[in-house]
Amino acid sequence: MRPFRSGRRIMSTSNYPNAPLGIRLAAALGSKLFPRWQINRLLWFKCSVLTFTYLAYMCYHMTRKPISVVKSVLHRNCSEVQIPPEFIHNGGEPPNDSTWCDYPPFDGPDSAALLGSLDSAFLFSYAIAMFFSGFIAERVSLRYFLALGMLFSGIFCYLFGVAKVYDIHSMWYFVFVQAMAGMFQTTGWPGVVTIVGRWFGKAKRGLIFGIWNSHTSIGNILGSLIAAHYVEKDWSMSFIVPGFLMGVFGFVMFLFLVDRPEIVDCQEKVGDVRSGYRRIDDERIAEAGGSSDNDDLNGTSSEQEINERTPIYGSINRAPAPDDAIGFVGALKIPGVAEFSLCLFFSKLVSYTFLFWLPLYIQSSTTLGAELSADLSILFDIGGIVGAIAAGLISDYTGMSATTCTGMLALAAPALLVYQQWGAVSLSFNICLLFVAGVLVNGPYALITTSVSAELGQHRSLNGNSKALATVTAIIDGTGSIGAAIGPLLAGLVSSSGWGRVFYMLIVSDILALLLLLRLVSKELKRRRSRTRNVRIE
Repeated sequence: MRPFRSGRRIMSTSNYPNAPLGIRLAAALGSKLFPRWQINRLLWFKCSVLTFTYLAYMCYHMTRKPISVVKSVLHRNCSEVQIPPEFIHNGGEPPNDSTWCDYPPFDGPDSAALLGSLDSAFLFSYAIAMFFSGFIAERVSLRYFLALGMLFSGIFCYLFGVAKVYDIHSMWYFVFVQAMAGMFQTTGWPGVVTIVGRWFGKAKRGLIFGIWNSHTSIGNILGSLIAAHYVEKDWSMSFIVPGFLMGVFGFVMFLFLVDRPEIVDCQEKVGDVRSGYRRIDDERIAEAGGSSDNDDLNGTSSEQEINERTPIYGSINRAPAPDDAIGFVGALKIPGVAEFSLCLFFSKLVSYTFLFWLPLYIQSSTTLGAELSADLSILFDIGGIVGAIAAGLISDYTGMSATTCTGMLALAAPALLVYQQWGAVSLSFNICLLFVAGVLVNGPYALITTSVSAELGQHRSLNGNSKALATVTAIIDGTGSIGAAIGPLLAGLVSSSGWGRVFYMLIVSDILALLLLLRLVSKELKRRRSRTRNVRIE
């Protein structure tokens, strides 16, 4: 066999006997059909890993979305629903029951609270299990971890839809299914972020990873479209189809995902570069009193706890730093940690309230049906894609992530008020305002965790202690996940008194998130003015 040159080699099963079964079969088939074909193995595997992890996390969000679409038919105004022939009885008299079209137990006056409790069961389970999932992900085969997580996530999504098929009406059944779905959904982000870190850990690919992060919004859009297609015909299929697709792709991941470069002899020697979403120059670190060494900015331990918005640019598999792990109280004492934790709490509260309640709000505030309301809601996710990329680019260019988040939050509050007041005027108004709201709400949410990591990288008390960074990241993401659980629950309780109060709650949350960042914004502006004066003097 020809020696390895520039990553090009003929695919052969003897090259990687420990590779997944699908890779070995593809290699064997390729060597027989194309014996002289040579490829850049490193590039090929990197592209495949990026594609598989993108599609995997897209599937995770695809199975989260159906509940927000189906809410609109579990409890609705039955006077506006056409009566099926089987409901006509006693000489053609329509049923007197005003809830004949609702699905028990969601047919009572407390339906909004019950639907909100389903969201809370999922999100609280997700928030709690995330810490344990990050710990487990570092110690097992991530190919098995993701494959099993996707399989069970698909099963519990399927079981929600099966309730209609078998006429199950127990509230405890729905709560249990949602709680278990939330627990297995936590396998997604720790798995994909660790794998991407192993393959791309020390290479700065800001734009590539910014686009890669769009899998969340694309998954929401795909889940909305699938659920909307079935919601008015047979809402059980809104869960069964995404659950089935999730399980099938989990099996594909088991067959083809290469979770470590060593498995296929693609170890890559790369230089130590700075991690983080935005550019941080040595001058800023020196002004903050920290070390200007590159190592102070990117060391992440193999014992690091990885959560959904953990930055994916630093190496996750580096050897543990010799520093002692910082305690919970010690992490909270680091300037900025408490503010950013609470800021993420309120930012994620707003984003996840839209995720779980937007289709129902659109249907109740317009003349659109359940299917069209779900289709329209994807504009919020499309705006989220644009907002996340825009926030990252602005932060990279200015080096002021806290200011970027604050600016978008300042615009998000009036945007939400305008959407609530005038979104129902016309379809074109609704489309434009919903897109703008998605940009401004999801931009800070997508950037905030990486922004915090960049700020902590400047602080002299860390001195490159990766264990400290892991602890701080766990505190911030855990706090944000709790906010994501509380938001939809409060929306379910408050919406019974009118949707206007829900929007006021979201606007107040945005304002509180903004206020919590003002101290850090002040520091960034002072540093920028200081650099400007230095340039003028020189």
